[in-house]
Amino acid sequence: MRGFGSLFLALCMALIAASVGAVLHVALAMPLMEAGLISLAFLFALMTLEVAAGRRRDRAEFIGRLESVARAATDIAREVGELRHRVIALEGRPVPDLRAATAPLVREIGDLAELIEDVARTVTIHDALLASREAAPAVAPAEVPPLAPSRPVAETNGALAGRNASEVQAAVREAVEAGRIELYLQPVVTLPQRKVRHYEALSRMRLQDESVIEAARFLPAARAAGLMPKIDERLMQNCVQVVRRLAAKNREIGLFLNIAPETLADRATFAEILGLLDANRALASSLVLEFPQSAYRSMPPLELNSLSMLAERGFRFSLDRIEDFRIDPRGLAERGVRFLKVPADLMLRQAENATGHIHPADLSDLLGRYGIDLVADHIENESIVVDLLDLDVRYGQGYLFAQPRPVRAEVLQSERETAASAADFPRVAGRA
Repeated sequence: MRGFGSLFLALCMALIAASVGAVLHVALAMPLMEAGLISLAFLFALMTLEVAAGRRRDRAEFIGRLESVARAATDIAREVGELRHRVIALEGRPVPDLRAATAPLVREIGDLAELIEDVARTVTIHDALLASREAAPAVAPAEVPPLAPSRPVAETNGALAGRNASEVQAAVREAVEAGRIELYLQPVVTLPQRKVRHYEALSRMRLQDESVIEAARFLPAARAAGLMPKIDERLMQNCVQVVRRLAAKNREIGLFLNIAPETLADRATFAEILGLLDANRALASSLVLEFPQSAYRSMPPLELNSLSMLAERGFRFSLDRIEDFRIDPRGLAERGVRFLKVPADLMLRQAENATGHIHPADLSDLLGRYGIDLVADHIENESIVVDLLDLDVRYGQGYLFAQPRPVRAEVLQSERETAASAADFPRVAGRA
């Protein structure tokens, strides 16, 4: 609009100047050349006056805006002064509620008391283990579900020796049906502080003679017998109970669950697991589903689709049993992988030989750019920890920090399940 007004004003000035020239030529009989020059001079005079008037208007507008800014600055300075006086007055007042002021200290003292209790419980367990020549180093205590003292793990030669494949499968099936696949937890700690950040769910099979078998000893037979989907379904139910217990303590501690590829491919079992996880979406940030690297690489589309359904619900994944560093962090992050568990000896060998696609010293930072945490597992002695710290590893897991310990049976049952029989609600755990 302003440009149109200026154009209209210029047109009016041109018409006025032309009219003056016409009057001089016609009415006063002035020669055409002189009348035209006078008309042109008159036009320049009008334009000069308009420019001067425009500058005066702009100057007046600028002065008006400057005065407005000055007034606003004065108001702001006054309000800031009032606020400063109020702050000074508030700082000079005594604290009205001493209980509210000391509440954070009370909570910290309560946390310290719980830690001291955990330390005392751990020392008691270690004394019992030392008495039986099975000592286990302690880790930094944390708020966890009640754990029972760990029992010795029997060797296969002493428990399953002399049995053929079908007899071992029958023993595993009987243990599953009888609820003698027990849940154990092993901590994942920060380095070098050794503060518990996560737990991994491991399973142990208890035979009728009370000997306990490691998962690596009986899972091949369970897989051959087609029991993995059934074990994983019950595993998920038990681990949800544990995660609820951890969440009730307001602790940011998660749980790793190892899920078999067969379970992802079994439509009926996966539908049951998906329904359970849908009902517990609030626990998604504390529940990490874990797969071996080799299984993840060879997953067919059906199993990958199951992973996508879990990722859409906010659940995260972890890859363990890493065999090489030929990894794509961006691709893993896009599929929901948030943890990578690498054997400590593999990292140290790669660092020594300086071979492979990625140097171990760069792995932690590379994964961190895509939101993936690196965990070194199977840590057995202190010298390994020192070498891992040189590689900037921030999380560790292994027998150096703590042995796997069983979760008490009552933790795995809700209030309604406590009244049910063990046959209806067997205690089934995860796998190492």
